[in-house]
Amino acid sequence: MKARLFVDGIEIEMNPFVTMMIAKVIEAMATSLKGVDEKWRHIEVEVIR
Repeated sequence: MKARLFVDGIEIEMNPFVTMMIAKVIEAMATSLKGVDEKWRHIEVEVIR
């Protein structure tokens, strides 16, 4: 699994542990929602404030 983090268009470097932790947390949240296919290939999250 791969995860990338961008803040205001700048990619934030993350070590392998943080990358996997973020990916697994987002996967768990998304797959717990009704209508999300277990065989998903790409999840995109956008946060704007």
